[in-house]
Amino acid sequence: MKLKTIIVDDSTMQRMAISKLVSKHPQLNLIAEYSNAIEARNALKNYEIDLIFLDIEMPIINGFDLLEALDNPPQVVLITGKTDYALKAFDYDVTDYLHKPITPTRFDASVRRVVARVQSNTINEENEEHIFVKSNLKKKKVFLNQIKWVEALGDYIKLVTDESNVVILSTMKAFERQLPADKFLRIHKSYIVNLDRIQRFNSKNVEIENHSIPLSRNKKVALTEALTSI
Repeated sequence: MKLKTIIVDDSTMQRMAISKLVSKHPQLNLIAEYSNAIEARNALKNYEIDLIFLDIEMPIINGFDLLEALDNPPQVVLITGKTDYALKAFDYDVTDYLHKPITPTRFDASVRRVVARVQSNTINEENEEHIFVKSNLKKKKVFLNQIKWVEALGDYIKLVTDESNVVILSTMKAFERQLPADKFLRIHKSYIVNLDRIQRFNSKNVEIENHSIPLSRNKKVALTEALTSI
């Protein structure tokens, strides 16, 4: 396993030093280096990255600003010359915090933490129920507990998930057969909902994360029974 890694630091000397450590490490694959957070943010929109070595103190947009701008950040090891940021760093769920100058021993310890978290996340994901769907000619793994609802779109259906919306060519009836009946319920000809995500409902609508979904009259009893049995 090699983790796709980028370095974001406005100091050329510091980037060179980290790059040397990354390049020598057998479990890291250096993809790119960036001298500012704006370039890094744009790159992260287009590439899947496993790990960022991120300097905190940079002009215009600092390291914390970059993390706040990312919807789903990869693992992050923050780098700084000051110790003052340590407490704030862990508010961002970073994996580690390196203080300059970085020694090879401390760097290796940081990478071990990253790898341990990757392995832990992989085990958790493998244990979660999932299905594979075909979207844009590619197979995509979708975890069932991340599906909020399914919506009919003519010849297609849309899966609204925690990560993104996934549009696939399928009928509602065919897709409904792939879902566990104790966790999902078709409450309308155009909607299937994840029962665990329902916040409230009335005789006409079901609410999931402030989104109102129509409820068919003949499905209200089935919904009540399903929620009671959870």
